[in-house]
Amino acid sequence: MQEAIRKLKDLTDGSDNIVFFGGAGVSTESGIPDFRSTDGLYHQEWKYPPEVILSHTFYESNPEEFFRFYRAKLLAPNAKPNAAHYKLAQWEREGKLRAVVTQNIDGLHQAAGSRNVLELHGSVHRNYCQHCGTFYDLDYILHTQGVPRCSCGGIIKPDVVLYEEGLDQKTLNAALTAIARADVLIIGGTSLNVYPAAGLINYYQGHKLVLINRSSVSREVDAALVITDPIGEVLAQL
Repeated sequence: MQEAIRKLKDLTDGSDNIVFFGGAGVSTESGIPDFRSTDGLYHQEWKYPPEVILSHTFYESNPEEFFRFYRAKLLAPNAKPNAAHYKLAQWEREGKLRAVVTQNIDGLHQAAGSRNVLELHGSVHRNYCQHCGTFYDLDYILHTQGVPRCSCGGIIKPDVVLYEEGLDQKTLNAALTAIARADVLIIGGTSLNVYPAAGLINYYQGHKLVLINRSSVSREVDAALVITDPIGEVLAQL
C-alpha cells in the first residue's frame, strides 16, 4: 500500500492538470449508500426495484411513490464531506486539479470547497417547478410531504437525471473536454457500470490513469496505477 501511495503522490505532485472522475464510492465514507455494493440501494427491499422507481416513466406515472423513495434514500442533508472531497478541493485551490467530473448528486464536492464540479447526473440541491420554472432548494423539499408543489400549482422536479433521461449536453461537453485534455486522470469510487457516464474515460488521451476503487470495475481499464482501498483513506495520505 505504501508503495502505491508513493506512486500516486509522484503522479499528482508532478501535475498541474489533474481531472477526477468519481462515483458513489466517493460519498460512502460520508455515510451515503451506493447502489451496487452488497448493502447498496439495489440490494435493499422496496416495493419496486430502485431502477424502476428512478425512471422517468415511474416519476410521471407514480410521483407519490417516487418522492417517498427519493426522500428516504437519496437525500442525506446531514452528510459531510470526507477526506477525498477535501483533498480534491485543496488540489483545485493549489491550481493542480482542473475539474471534478462526478456521477453523484449530493453536492458534497461543493460543500468541501470545489468550484469546477461537473455534475453529470444533476443535484438534489436544485429543484424546479415544471410549470413556471421557479427554483427551490433542498431545504424546501425536505419540508414538504407527498408530491412537492410550487405556489403556482406545478410539480417541483429535482434536477437529477432519471433513467430514460439524457444528460445535460453542456455538462457532458465540458466533462469530455476536461478528460481529453487531462494529464493525470483519477477514477475513484465507481464501478464504471453506468453509461453514458462511464464511457467518458475513453476520451482520456494520456498515460497516467489512476483507478482507486474498493472492488473491481466492470470493464478493462488501462491504468498506470490501481489501488483497491477506500478513496478517502487513500487521498488522506497524500
